[in-house]
Amino acid sequence: MTDDTTRRHDRVTSHPTPGAGNSLAAWTRARHPLRVAINYVVVWLVRISPSLRLKRWLLRRIGVTVGPGVSWGLEATPDVFWPDLITIEREAIVGYDATILCHEFLQDEYRTGEVVVGERAMIGAGAIVLPGVEIGEGSSVAANSLVTQDVAPGETVAGVPARPMNSDAIDDGDLGSGSAT
Repeated sequence: MTDDTTRRHDRVTSHPTPGAGNSLAAWTRARHPLRVAINYVVVWLVRISPSLRLKRWLLRRIGVTVGPGVSWGLEATPDVFWPDLITIEREAIVGYDATILCHEFLQDEYRTGEVVVGERAMIGAGAIVLPGVEIGEGSSVAANSLVTQDVAPGETVAGVPARPMNSDAIDDGDLGSGSAT
């Protein structure tokens, strides 16, 4: 994890694209189509396989750094263009239908950035992690959150965009006591 002065955008590399049109239209200049096709097939297998051992093996074949004991949920998707920019450390959990992105195609450029998921960190179902984000050791990302910035070790974040949760943010009146008054 980096210090508070380093931000996700400081770890993302910008790649200008030539000519008119958006950068996605020129994706074949960014990454070889055969490499992306192979990655896509492997990612598809990772998404549907119930075997965690097979998932870890397949993810490593496309360049993801996968620590021991990593659990990769069904339908979870690593970046298909740059999976080699993903590091998932020991005993981390990537939940059902979560997405880890290492690229952003924009109008005049595309950006790439490493994503690091720390030891025993958890990414909830349906969450999306953007390029350049570091998720600290033992931290948690709530389901359906959009992670646009680093998550400190041990911290829990939730929302769109994901923000730290704390006990002050919970209003007891919103919890619903179940009693009719």
